[in-house]
Amino acid sequence: MGKVQQLSLQQFSTANNCSTRMAWWVLLGICIAVAGQQAVASSLPPPCDSEIYCTGELLRQVQQAKLFTDDKFFVDMPLKESPEVVLERFQKLVNETPGRDLSQEQLKVFVDENFSPRGQELENWEPPDWTDSPPLLQGIADKKLQSWARDLNAIWRQLGRQMKPEVKTSPDRHSLIYVPNPLIVPGGRFIEYYYWDSFWVIEGLLLSNMTATAKGMIENFLYLVDKLGHIPNGGRVYYERRSQPPFLTLMVESYWKHTNDTDFLRHNLHLLEAEYQFWQDHRAVNVSFGGKEYTLNRYNVQVGGPRPESYMKDVETAAGLDEGAREILWAELKSAAESGWDFSSRWFLPESSLLAASLKDTKTSAIVPVDLNAILCRVEQLLATFYGVLGNSEKANFFQAAHERRVAAVRAVLWSNSTEVWLDYNLQQERHNEAFYPTNLMPLWMECGVDVATSEKALRYLESSSALSYPHGVPTSLVRTQQQWDLPNAWAPLQDVVISGLAKSSLPRAQELAFTLAQSWIRMNLAVYEKYHYMYEKYDVEGDGKPGGGGEYQVQEGFGWTNGLALRLLHLYGDRLTSAGTLLFRSWLCVGACLVLSLI
Repeated sequence: MGKVQQLSLQQFSTANNCSTRMAWWVLLGICIAVAGQQAVASSLPPPCDSEIYCTGELLRQVQQAKLFTDDKFFVDMPLKESPEVVLERFQKLVNETPGRDLSQEQLKVFVDENFSPRGQELENWEPPDWTDSPPLLQGIADKKLQSWARDLNAIWRQLGRQMKPEVKTSPDRHSLIYVPNPLIVPGGRFIEYYYWDSFWVIEGLLLSNMTATAKGMIENFLYLVDKLGHIPNGGRVYYERRSQPPFLTLMVESYWKHTNDTDFLRHNLHLLEAEYQFWQDHRAVNVSFGGKEYTLNRYNVQVGGPRPESYMKDVETAAGLDEGAREILWAELKSAAESGWDFSSRWFLPESSLLAASLKDTKTSAIVPVDLNAILCRVEQLLATFYGVLGNSEKANFFQAAHERRVAAVRAVLWSNSTEVWLDYNLQQERHNEAFYPTNLMPLWMECGVDVATSEKALRYLESSSALSYPHGVPTSLVRTQQQWDLPNAWAPLQDVVISGLAKSSLPRAQELAFTLAQSWIRMNLAVYEKYHYMYEKYDVEGDGKPGGGGEYQVQEGFGWTNGLALRLLHLYGDRLTSAGTLLFRSWLCVGACLVLSLI
């Protein structure tokens, strides 16, 4: 800490005026605060306990040597022998090397000799309940859309995977976290299961009449709750100590509505409650607002070190920071990853202008997000419903009361009377973030304390936003940062937030807007598919229709949740959707939004 560290009590006692002593007190306070920050940061646990996949010298040297174009590749590679043997070999090589830093060539040889190529612990799997003509197709009037839906249905076969037996018998030789049933992966670099992605995958599977595959995926997540107490971000050990938006209970709701399988509900309801409790025990925050105290939730991953799958990106982002600040930033980046929005201006809390902000300004844990609390609001309502169905009135009443408290807290803390919509709340600055995000409308979809008057206000908010002026979907934000969860990217789950929320409204204007947005999204998806022959994880809302970009990696093909939402929209509006004008389509809505904005 330089000069601050050299202050002595004797110097303080001999200071001969009040202002000097006050200055010493300030400096002493800074010393204590910085020391405390560093102590907290240094006590943070690593992403997992593996000295190969999550922490340690081997991970550092391999990732810093940049042997791979993507840091994720190394930490996805299985070991050929036990971790102890591999680490002993590595340490011997380090000891024999002058300076103890191995050359890139040495590291390449070592990795080739001790690790198998990524993906070898998985094998392709064709779901036995897949059919080439699910009933969904019959409800689609447009022949081109019907043919495309058949192609989307076929993609499930391409994305099916099952784990080889050695993942279960030798778990310490794999970063992959074992689950008992086969699964559908997102696609591209994402060759394992992911938590919130799987909600839309499961929706698509159920619509494709692949009920057994959907059930197996839900059972995998229930298995993880039973084993770990929560569901990791994804199926790798380096994701183990962070989660993602808690959609498990909503997955079970979808399956239960599709099958009426009450026995499945009865057998697993305690695990749904256990996952809910994880969020209450580890992600709750008390908020003082309007003279009252409320309990809400936030994304808050208190885990240190760089993310193993993005090791060098995190190291480079934290360049120039001291040790304590580095660790705190890395924890905040993991918290943003837990949100699913990695990364976005939504989590930036800069000291000056947002336009000048960067990843170093990420402070996710300082934000109470609308979407997380709306989801938990729905989870509480569903748990009350499920316990009621099973005849447990005590538990039903407990979760109904929790739901009502959440509704009151969301209304008090997250609703903005000036903007007339829900907004993320900044705990540090004690104010709302007035920027547009599709998640501002999440309570509509999750039905969290929404009445007709509230729906009308939220609809007017959306109608007056420039977010409706883009021809190919609702953008993730209205800020350009080069991050993938910002303008000009649009993502399938966020389209669903807006479309499904509007569709649930009793207002005809909202329902028609939902259809218009669905038409725009479907036509853009189809146009890009016809051009590139792939579905993508994200799209550009501008131009003539193309995959999205920005962020830490190239846009990925597949793609699980994009397929799932497309099938869902084709199911909801199949009798009305048309494929005409896929490249040139620009709805009346875009023109109308521009006219509204020009009058403001």
